Amino acid sequence: MGSFKGHALPGSFFMVAGLWWTGKYSLWHATRRNKNIGSTRLASRASQRRLEIIENSVILFFSFVGMLAEQFLADGPRLQLYDFVEKHWEDLMNWQHATMYLFFGLSGTVSLIIHTTEAAPLALDRLMLAISFFNEGFLFLYHLHGRSMLDVHVHQLLLYAVFGGALVAFLEVFHRGNIILELLRCTLTLLQGSWFWQIGFVLYPPHGAEWDLKDHNNMMFVTMCYSWHLAFAMLVVSVLYWTVSCVVRSRLKRTPPMEMGLLKPRDRDPESEDEIL
Repeated sequence: MGSFKGHALPGSFFMVAGLWWTGKYSLWHATRRNKNIGSTRLASRASQRRLEIIENSVILFFSFVGMLAEQFLADGPRLQLYDFVEKHWEDLMNWQHATMYLFFGLSGTVSLIIHTTEAAPLALDRLMLAISFFNEGFLFLYHLHGRSMLDVHVHQLLLYAVFGGALVAFLEVFHRGNIILELLRCTLTLLQGSWFWQIGFVLYPPHGAEWDLKDHNNMMFVTMCYSWHLAFAMLVVSVLYWTVSCVVRSRLKRTPPMEMGLLKPRDRDPESEDEIL
């Protein structure tokens, strides 16, 4: 990850995840709100399970790609952790980044097991996601020794989004289906992704002059820039949520009365945890 591309890759992963989660949770929330007029087929339990399986398969694939990239591209350690000849550790930065991908891969694997079998409780997927975010922040927290002032600062700002995402995912273990927590996690994931890109531009600018990593004014600007990234993430999540909600309502209004009657679910008890995937 010690390059522009090394920061752009995880940044792209997190941005795609944030956008996907926003669209998915917005759709599910909109259909639950309009259940009384027969919208459950738009996001039935079976379709939710299929989406979860596809999503976590993609997470597992990208995690594997990330680990391979850290190990074998450019000057990667190629699975060598310690050089017994020179007596030193080999590319520990790459090993830390590969470990970050490993935990998200484990999270995807656990979620696949949960949504394809009955072998584990449903809430375990959120717990594993929280652990993955926490592990990412834990690794980056001890990733900054001996770095320049601005380098340390941009990574410390990243930690706010990472640990925030871990906390929100942990709260979802106990409050599954809470749209506020879900959209907050989407916002922090988008923020994390866009900030990875920003770190790449600051530390490894592909074009133009290099940043003065010891200039305090650059620290002030980067801090303000982080606030802009947060505002942008909030705006994107809000617009996407509003758009999905409007599309769902519009589709339901155009549904013929006979079809609405066929789609209307039978009266039943409030949704159980299993129905809110």
